[in-house]
Amino acid sequence: MKSFLGAAWKPPKRAVHVIWRGRSQLSGLTNPKFLRNRDPKQQSDVDAKYLRSGLQNERSAAQRRPAFVIRRNYQLFHNLVESRFSKVIESMGTWSDNKEEWRCFGINNQSQLDREAGLFKMVLDKAFELATNGSKTSRQDNPLFWNLRNAFIRFDAPGLARELKYAFQTFLMRSRFPKAVNELHMALADLRFPYEWYPATRMMQRTVHLHVGPTNSGKTYNALKALENSRTGIYAGPLRLLAHETWSRFQAKNKPCALVTGEEVRIPSDTDTWFHSCTVEMTPLNAKVDVAVIDEIQMIANDERGWAWTQAFLGVQAKEVHLCGEERVVPLIQDLCARIGEKCVVHRYNRLNPLEVMGTSMKGKFSNLQKGDAIVAFSKVSIHQLKAGIEKETGRRCAIVYGSLPPETRASQAALFNDPNNDYDFLVASDAIGMGLNLEVKRVIFESSFKFDGMAFRPLNIPEIKQIGGRAGRYRTATQEMSGETSKPAPGLVSALDEEDLQMIRDAFKTEAAPIPTAGIFPPPSVIERFHSYFPPRTPVSFVLARLREMSRLSPRFHMCDFSVVLQIADIIQPYDLSVSDRCVFLYVPVNLRDPKQVSALQAFAKCVAELGSGRLLDFDVVDLEILDEVRPSLPSEQVAYLQRLESLHQTITMYLWLSYRYQGVFQSQALAFKVKEMVEEKIADHLENLSFVENLQRTRRRRMRKMAKKIEKKERTLLGPDEDQLIGPHDEGLGEWIDGRQEPIFAGEVDDAATVAVPTPEEGGEKKKGEVSAQA
Repeated sequence: MKSFLGAAWKPPKRAVHVIWRGRSQLSGLTNPKFLRNRDPKQQSDVDAKYLRSGLQNERSAAQRRPAFVIRRNYQLFHNLVESRFSKVIESMGTWSDNKEEWRCFGINNQSQLDREAGLFKMVLDKAFELATNGSKTSRQDNPLFWNLRNAFIRFDAPGLARELKYAFQTFLMRSRFPKAVNELHMALADLRFPYEWYPATRMMQRTVHLHVGPTNSGKTYNALKALENSRTGIYAGPLRLLAHETWSRFQAKNKPCALVTGEEVRIPSDTDTWFHSCTVEMTPLNAKVDVAVIDEIQMIANDERGWAWTQAFLGVQAKEVHLCGEERVVPLIQDLCARIGEKCVVHRYNRLNPLEVMGTSMKGKFSNLQKGDAIVAFSKVSIHQLKAGIEKETGRRCAIVYGSLPPETRASQAALFNDPNNDYDFLVASDAIGMGLNLEVKRVIFESSFKFDGMAFRPLNIPEIKQIGGRAGRYRTATQEMSGETSKPAPGLVSALDEEDLQMIRDAFKTEAAPIPTAGIFPPPSVIERFHSYFPPRTPVSFVLARLREMSRLSPRFHMCDFSVVLQIADIIQPYDLSVSDRCVFLYVPVNLRDPKQVSALQAFAKCVAELGSGRLLDFDVVDLEILDEVRPSLPSEQVAYLQRLESLHQTITMYLWLSYRYQGVFQSQALAFKVKEMVEEKIADHLENLSFVENLQRTRRRRMRKMAKKIEKKERTLLGPDEDQLIGPHDEGLGEWIDGRQEPIFAGEVDDAATVAVPTPEEGGEKKKGEVSAQA
């Protein structure tokens, strides 16, 4: 037991950089009698709400009554852990129900399983005794307690259950790995030198050109000029729409170019050499080219996608590598170039026109808008509702631009807005405009200074505000270029729809973001396969991944990207007889795990690959194709469910297309999938175009969003109390979601809220519905 709590659990130095964020609304703890008056059975099922509230208020309360606060909170947490562990054991099945998996962990009968579970409970008791009575709660002194608490804070009860399962599996394995095997595991988990994963690239002598500066400074323009002047090259961008924009640019100049994204591949058929325009995850590392351009290099620090920028930068085989991004990435790139012995040339750019934050907001009134204004929103529902409200109040047309619009539609909408000689005076766009779209924006107006990031509401960070707001103003407008004017350009202006958001935006433009300290990495499939080969056959891949995460050693310039999604995917596809190589492919599949329909589709696709079954799209019952035959409902209460089904089908088809490029012999209905995807997009567009705008409800939604985000921000400052110095906060370098082809969520995090804004007000004959955010990730 002592060894399990100590050396067996203590991770190497800098094993994992932890990223945390509170998830649910918290309320104050009840009277201490709550704990004393409950019988043991009730205590085992303690409501997580009270515990999370106690953890949140731990610091302030501890200053008044430190002994009682610590004892109370950790006793509550202990009760919760015991209750969850019982459910974890139940979910893992009895020995007779799951013999093969239990044998992987050395369990040969039910009595042995019961005995090991009892011993593990003793280990849990000891860990909590160290925390409660010994005040040992750090990762170094009490790693089991630290991991459990961190998992609970980050992902609520589901995260705690996953961490308990991994901890128990590790406990079962404690006697199966002698010292020599553990040393071998440590050697395989040594990820301190990720640049050695690309030996062919290391044999080249590349020159790295780092183009840095604010938005609208010409850095990407100059990098693309170098690409156009080369014989062969690669453009790698963060969004599918940017890859498509670069592809269209090369097509217009009669330069052969391939478009490669997760869901779409277009290869020129009449030439042997061509350029590549791709999303960064799809960067071809085995192609030798003259020039490679990697856009938005600051996203190398992103906790979810940063590994893709690190992989592209370290692995692309180009004589010249042009990186475009922000000034704060310079020290990191210079250090990485020094480590791999490559020359780094820094090109700094100044903004081509001034940028100012306005002194007043729009006061929530569309009548205050001017021609050339762009309003930035963070969900498709908000974008279309704002468009409807603006056109109704102003009588002028409003263009819309967001990432998942069909390329032709997006280009036509941008052209309509950029043309000064029509009645398209305004633009409503997603935060994708911060990634470099060519739009003639006079003022950028934030609908809100908060957004839903997929798990919780949070305030926009400094880089996001600067990058989005920096799109205001152009060096020369289209009219000036046509007339040959050379007058000094007007400044770009930034404001907000509501006064409450403007101060945060103003403060962000006055603050310099901190330098980026680390680049994200993720173990490549070759490392995962080798690591897995030293475990018993049929060992769950999720356990192997969690073990690799725990044992990994990293250098000070790298951090491990988030494992939470891949661990869940690994568990979902565990029942199917897939090779480790196939499992590694599925770990990266674009799926929304919060949608049960997509989870069912993922299971069906994995089963199809495992059994080499029919991969025709029409053979999958879990694909909700019936929605295509349904008419858009007229009742607002039914419209939300209808839109959710359409979005779910769209993402399922995207998943099918993604897999069709990796298993071409299995998923054969690619052409049909593209047709279905087009039909779904038309239905979504038709539905969104018919959304109504209700001003009071929109204002209420924004006020609720601000309130929730501020609560979460407060939690992040106080949640972990004395161990705060051990945590590294989220980098949040990205804009939008990572899934190719869908950069904006349809809803802004509150499904009921989305229903609310579409329902008429009581004066119009409707009933107002109150939205509520789930407490679980």
